[in-house]
Amino acid sequence: MNTGNNYPGLPLSSFVKAKRKELGLTQQELADKAGVGLRFVRELERDKPSLQKDKVNQVLVLFGYELGPVPIDRNKLIHEKG
Repeated sequence: MNTGNNYPGLPLSSFVKAKRKELGLTQQELADKAGVGLRFVRELERDKPSLQKDKVNQVLVLFGYELGPVPIDRNKLIHEKG
């Protein structure tokens, strides 16, 4: 199934930054359009480990996306933790 995702495996922070730049938006413009604060956009693009899911979705919806499960390579996970 093709979901139209041209960014497979890209971290959320990098995805948001890339999409924002594709649209020619500043961080402030993205924040305004999404109804979130500038600080939130900055933290999202800096890969802050704890963010509110609803606010992340407010940003992603502007790009036609939403948060969802992504498959991971469990073997890679085991080797990274060990």
